[in-house]
Amino acid sequence: MLLSLRQLSVTVMSTSCVVCRVVYACLSLFVSQVPSEKILRAGKVLRNNILSRAPHMIRDRKYHLKTYRQCCMGTELVDWLMQHTSCVHSRVQAVGMWQVLLEEGVLNHGECDRTFSNVRISFKVMTVLPALLCRPGQRTVDDLEIIYEELLHIKALSHLSTTVKRELAGVLIFESHAKAGTVLFNQGEEGTSWYIILKGSVNVVIYGKGVVCTLHEGDDFGKLALVNDAPRAASIVLREDNCHFLRVDKEDFNRILRDVEANTVRLKEHEEDVLVLEKTNNRSSGSSPLNPVHLFFRYTVMSGTPEKILEHLLETLKLDSQFTESDPALDDFLLMHCVFVPNSQLCPLLMLSFTYHAQPSQGSEQERVEYALNNKRRVILLLRQFSTGNDRLQKKQPIRSTDESESVSDIIIDLFILSGIKNVRERSIIEQKNVPMSVFFSNVCVCVCVCVCVEVLFKVYCSDHTYSTIRVPVAASVREVIAAVTDKLGSGDDLLLIHLNSAGDKELLKPSDVSIFSSLSINGRLFVCPRDQIDSLTPLPEQEGPSAGSMSTFELMSSKDLAHQMTLYDWELFDCVHEHELIYHTFGRQHFKKTTANLDLFLRRFNEVQLWVVTEVCLCPTLSKRVQLLKKFIKIAAHCKEFRNLNSFFAIIMGLGNPAVCRLSQTWEKLPSKFKKSYGEFENLMDPSRNHRAYRLTMAKLEPPIIPFMPLLIKDMTFTHEGNKTFTDRLVNFEKMRMIASTVRIMRYCRSHSLDFITVDQEAPQATGKSHQDVRSYVRHISVIDNQRTLSQLSHRLEPRRT
Repeated sequence: MLLSLRQLSVTVMSTSCVVCRVVYACLSLFVSQVPSEKILRAGKVLRNNILSRAPHMIRDRKYHLKTYRQCCMGTELVDWLMQHTSCVHSRVQAVGMWQVLLEEGVLNHGECDRTFSNVRISFKVMTVLPALLCRPGQRTVDDLEIIYEELLHIKALSHLSTTVKRELAGVLIFESHAKAGTVLFNQGEEGTSWYIILKGSVNVVIYGKGVVCTLHEGDDFGKLALVNDAPRAASIVLREDNCHFLRVDKEDFNRILRDVEANTVRLKEHEEDVLVLEKTNNRSSGSSPLNPVHLFFRYTVMSGTPEKILEHLLETLKLDSQFTESDPALDDFLLMHCVFVPNSQLCPLLMLSFTYHAQPSQGSEQERVEYALNNKRRVILLLRQFSTGNDRLQKKQPIRSTDESESVSDIIIDLFILSGIKNVRERSIIEQKNVPMSVFFSNVCVCVCVCVCVEVLFKVYCSDHTYSTIRVPVAASVREVIAAVTDKLGSGDDLLLIHLNSAGDKELLKPSDVSIFSSLSINGRLFVCPRDQIDSLTPLPEQEGPSAGSMSTFELMSSKDLAHQMTLYDWELFDCVHEHELIYHTFGRQHFKKTTANLDLFLRRFNEVQLWVVTEVCLCPTLSKRVQLLKKFIKIAAHCKEFRNLNSFFAIIMGLGNPAVCRLSQTWEKLPSKFKKSYGEFENLMDPSRNHRAYRLTMAKLEPPIIPFMPLLIKDMTFTHEGNKTFTDRLVNFEKMRMIASTVRIMRYCRSHSLDFITVDQEAPQATGKSHQDVRSYVRHISVIDNQRTLSQLSHRLEPRRT
């Protein structure tokens, strides 16, 4: 996949930059010694794309009295390649070089998938490599954060806590070996290091047995000899060329392991761990620059059974008379409990805590009463926090109760007051309220479920393009949709439900899939047919999208008003996304049998805005009008950023970076330098290097309300989920729950204030302008082309490829 492999090799081998050599080594893995015709064509496409988008990265250089045109080396090239060969999210396709190669017909889908999956892995290594090459004592805070982010995704470390991973980031050493067959260490030697495979594979060899197993990327070896202080039990031999490792030396390994074990408390029952706690240092809230810093210790839950975790959180819950402060650990439990203890199990646990655990067996009568009341108050405090955290959902969904005039909050307040009353009065007051305890607990648990029961009208098409309109719940399964269509058609044949996109690609939906209407592609449609008719399905004419642009309509609209109405609509969609939908999406909604319809629609909106930009530009036949379009979109993006609508801001900038738009060199040349500079600054915010550091720094400076870049939020949760086990030794990995909950709370923070800061000119529109209502209607009903091949063809008609 090289633009001029031989020329690039001259440049690389003439420099001492380690990163440059790694670039060449990684890229050279994917070509043979004699590049094929396709590889040469791919190189040309890549070279031309760099020339059009980043010409400063290619310059002439003399070597051995000859002039070569070459790419600049170093992290700049790495970052650029990273940006153009990686996807932001599986649901939201980022603009990548693989799209260019597909459009040019250089590689097919299979070749692109194989090639760029390897390229992305190598570039990921190269992004972390500069930080790893620094000596442990010389690494900056940024270096440590980059390494730590990488450790979150390594399988061998998934069971370790955040504290241990951060300590490892400071001591890990990068080690590489070029040749297969290299012996890393021999059986019987003294154990001096622990290794983690970052790239490549190794064979584990035992004398007399030969190769007993093969270890691959993400696996580790060498730990046993350090833990037992014993000789190596096997030899390690490189299985392939160019293997990369992370190494922890014995002294650092023993120190970290010793510190972790010393600060770990394990509660056992029947000789098995049921709760694991880790002692952490906390800075007292009263410390200041004038007063010495006071440190106090607390034990944080690392893992345990659901029962013991809940019991520990209740025991350590502080009883405050005002009940105003929420416990972060308790909030993590309430937010993530659906993963490891469903409502059907949580309600009995709370009931047990309220009744059985509240009854002490020792002490005086007064002490037993006080103990029981305090335990009940803790349970009620938990329930109050439970109810408060789901207040938004309670407002939108009716609460079933034996008394329709009472809400869950009313019952909680009643029992909260009740907890301060002596035992002799408890029974009479509960009987007066006539609210059984079982009803109370079941209602609290029911109210936190995301249950979308709204029915929608939807068209399901047949192979001859006739359709049936059905009414089903949003969360209906494929099986239920097929049953509804069968009733309409009166057909007894075995029907299948197919998702057909505008490009003609077909996806056979599983009977258990739910909420399929919200997860369709933008111009996708549902078709139902027998299995033998699947190949005959063709897209509807309407799926092709618009044939003419709408510039004549929206060029009369104010850029600020467009951004304002887009932000209002995006906020409506964003505000409807429940926190649990992020969790269901991350862990797989099929495991919970829940829907993520609101989240799906919000992500769909991102795709829609991105394709809207590309569609309008590609359907504009006049060069001067296209320049005006670019200016208009850059202005709208600037206002979206001003309104803290980062989701639409990113969508617009990514739309302008689509290959069908960015290749229009004549159009971009006419763009005034002021707009080029603004667009360049906006692109820098999208820089994915250093784990999207530019975007995260920008987010940290903003005050809510904010509409965040949702695909990145989901990516963070997905990486945390895939890099950490949910259960370790049959115990809930509560450290993982805490990390995912902290990401979910970013969304909570963004919505902690209402959207009332946006102001636009409310004066009557000019005679040639559009009213606010017109703008509102336009941004909510935009029509787009979602077929990338069609957009590329339109782009090439506007500006044919230069020879």
